[in-house]
Amino acid sequence: MRLDDILPLVTRPARYTGGEWNSIVKDWDAVDVRMALVYPDLYEIGMSNLGLSILYDLVNREPKALVERAYAPWVDMEAEMRKASLPLFSLESRRPLREFDIIGFSLGYELTYTNVLNMLDLAQIPVFAAERDDSYPLVIAGGGCALNPEPMAEFIDLFILGEGEEVLLEFLETFRRWKREGSGRKEELLREAANISGIYVPSLYHVDYGDDGTILSIEPTAPGVSSSIRRRVVANLPSPLTRPVVPYLETVHDRAAIEIQRGCTRGCRFCQAGIIYRPLRERLQEEVLEATDELLKNCGYNELSLLSLSTSDYCGIEGLVSALMARYQDHHLKLSLPSLRMDSTSVRLMDLLVSGKRGGLTFAPEAGSERLRRVINKSVSEEELLQAVSTAAGGGWTGVKLYFMLGLPTETSHDIEGIVELVHRLCQAGSKAKGRPFHMRVSASAFVPKAHTPFQWVAQNGEQELRAKIEVLRRGLKRSGAHLSWQEPRMSLLEGVMARGDRRLAETVYRAWQTGCTFDAWSERFDYEKWLHAFDDSGLEPAFYANRERPVDEVFPWAHIDIGISTDFLRREYERTYEGKETEDCRYGQCSACGLEHWHPSCQKRYQAAASNSGASRRSS
Repeated sequence: MRLDDILPLVTRPARYTGGEWNSIVKDWDAVDVRMALVYPDLYEIGMSNLGLSILYDLVNREPKALVERAYAPWVDMEAEMRKASLPLFSLESRRPLREFDIIGFSLGYELTYTNVLNMLDLAQIPVFAAERDDSYPLVIAGGGCALNPEPMAEFIDLFILGEGEEVLLEFLETFRRWKREGSGRKEELLREAANISGIYVPSLYHVDYGDDGTILSIEPTAPGVSSSIRRRVVANLPSPLTRPVVPYLETVHDRAAIEIQRGCTRGCRFCQAGIIYRPLRERLQEEVLEATDELLKNCGYNELSLLSLSTSDYCGIEGLVSALMARYQDHHLKLSLPSLRMDSTSVRLMDLLVSGKRGGLTFAPEAGSERLRRVINKSVSEEELLQAVSTAAGGGWTGVKLYFMLGLPTETSHDIEGIVELVHRLCQAGSKAKGRPFHMRVSASAFVPKAHTPFQWVAQNGEQELRAKIEVLRRGLKRSGAHLSWQEPRMSLLEGVMARGDRRLAETVYRAWQTGCTFDAWSERFDYEKWLHAFDDSGLEPAFYANRERPVDEVFPWAHIDIGISTDFLRREYERTYEGKETEDCRYGQCSACGLEHWHPSCQKRYQAAASNSGASRRSS
């Protein structure tokens, strides 16, 4: 059976057809290296990933290389493909993934790990790296989760750590040379690749465990291989992507996008992205304006998202927004500003974007009390929150959605009740300013400790603790009229296991996949009982990874991964957590000595306009 015979049998067949506007189809025989970029989730989600789009454009600019795309087929498509013995294929040429030289997975979320195995199996490629000989493609991976690569170490030949714009091209050149010489085996290529800064080859390292299950050491097994692998960072942001692939169906973020800055200096202690994307680098306003002209011309969108971890912190954001709105006032351009800080300045910023009818705003206070917000270094006061809601309601906004986390370090029952009380006061402030009921939606999710953060030592709440806290919110918010939604606690627990897990978890991931676990991030597919059986079969205990407070001197599974942020800094921030002390934003205050002080000279010009004290000679990015 051919693909065209299958497509009428599945939902959203446009996920699998390819041929989108701006997609790139290169001559297969005119290039030396052929790579498939693979996102282990649905097309609609993967097509919204800007990082993958940047690498797609970057590699295809190379004359002697090509890159095509593949996404995880939904269960109906998978069933039809297996029935027809149709291997997983790329969208551009519809070639089986097994025919490519390299398959590169983007790992952005721990609950996609079983999809990686499933996609390899659908491509008729062995899932374990040790079982793949030289006849199979090299399987590589990158993304945020790659900075604790150990749970997937048995499946991936090599990981690219950090920002891939430079290191991926360096690796492709090494691969091209190895392939041209044609005499070496894959093991030789991997040893050569391990010498490239930012590349980790797990098969070249041995992990030794103690009797209690903790790690004793992680050591290289080959001569000349470094004991520590440094995360790659680009000094300057690459040119904005102005010719993205435009999908035929609606995606999660169905709009044009420009990354206006990378990194964040706020220092929220729970936030992994704020650590692993340091240092802060901003794009000049003129570059954003020029890129917008090209982007809108090439993609046809009438909505543009200005991407950043903290968009309202971009220097001159109001000027940039005003310039864009004036430049495109006759084109009905809509601007989207994700990740805004919850204060009146952000509300005024949104006011610049919208005329006429206004919907809702989204903010993330994270915690219900000022004490707990200090603990997590989320410095926003209740007064600022009340003022933001009053300003929004008075300005015509119909409601606000608020995100909170449950199970944060030092959290007490008072903090949970504080969420109810805070939401109640915010509802009152909004209704008073608006003159009629102000809609409030609340989303609660479990705090998940992540690697390379000050909270990497913290124990995660157990399932029953989380459910009890959700029940307090459910009952309390019902009286306030606010609508509550929450994430399934068991999903958060599995995420926590994988986020701080070691390579022994490969057996668990494999056994879970064997029993049918895929799309674990989707509630209708998540099956925790199967995962529990997989843990039992592999002789591992989820609580060991998720619910255990770690001693500060414990060797972590990611101890050999150097992200450039010092362990001393993370430990100091961990200690300040329990002292209830905040650490000021180093963009405006003193250097916090996070380990990236050497970046200061290249960032100083960016900060001078915002810094109040021009004599401060040491500001960390």
